[in-house]
Amino acid sequence: MTTALITHADALNHVTPTGHPERVARIEHVLHALAGKDLKRITAPMASDDDLQRVHPASYIDMLRKALPEEGQIQLDADTWMSPGSLDAAYRGAGAAITAVDMVLGGEVQNAFCAMRPPGHHAETAKPMGFCLFGNAALAAKHALDHHGLSRVAVVDFDVHHGNGTQDLLWDEPRALFFSSHQFPLWPGTGERSETGPHGNIVNLPLPPRTDGAHMREIYNRDVFPRLIDYDPELIIISAGFDAHADDPLAELMWTEEDFRWLTERLCAIADAVCGGRVVSTLEGGYDLEALAASVAAHVDVLMEAGA
Repeated sequence: MTTALITHADALNHVTPTGHPERVARIEHVLHALAGKDLKRITAPMASDDDLQRVHPASYIDMLRKALPEEGQIQLDADTWMSPGSLDAAYRGAGAAITAVDMVLGGEVQNAFCAMRPPGHHAETAKPMGFCLFGNAALAAKHALDHHGLSRVAVVDFDVHHGNGTQDLLWDEPRALFFSSHQFPLWPGTGERSETGPHGNIVNLPLPPRTDGAHMREIYNRDVFPRLIDYDPELIIISAGFDAHADDPLAELMWTEEDFRWLTERLCAIADAVCGGRVVSTLEGGYDLEALAASVAAHVDVLMEAGA
């Protein structure tokens, strides 16, 4: 078994305005950090509209298609932009997540990392938000449940911002258990512990500013890992945001790449115990380029060790 790296050059064609934190250089640094590693390299296909409609209505997809500019850039909200190449990149980001699920559940690879942008975990049912167009992690979960017939899928989101989009998309899905650890207060302002969903399938872990790796480990050991093990998922999906790093400019948590390594090790160990090691990870945030590259490398190194 091995680890798949799923990506596509279209990720370079989603162009944001000068000075925007979610920029082309992010994927360039990520791919440079992964160059030379012994990964099964897969070209991300485009998702189909039928795939996307597992989590987004056709009217939303049509809205994005109509908004796509022929040149330049257009602003969808305060943070989210589209250029002529953005929709292809987003379709391939969704396609990467679906392909990762297919490969992992099909036994082709032990686990997979999707290195695509724009990210996805802020996109709500019919609303682009926070740099995101399609909810890739939620889409991966729904694909595993509906297409592959799984009964229980867990999604763990350790991005520094609350995964409001994934929460929205999985809110009414009793077959999915969603964990989000995130700085609070911080944009988008959601993610309080009281937000548990109609089936008790939402677990929010708000962390105060300046939370370091030691505190993070206590929280995960107490509030995430026992419940994750008890849930006994058939697949673990990771929303892998690396903006909780101490060097990240958009937030105030104090994690290091070693904290991301530890967290990935624990999630892979649980996956090995409960679901045959089946893990799909998809890139979310991370806006200091050097910290992002180092953290992704640490994360993927652990996936490779688990997949060996």
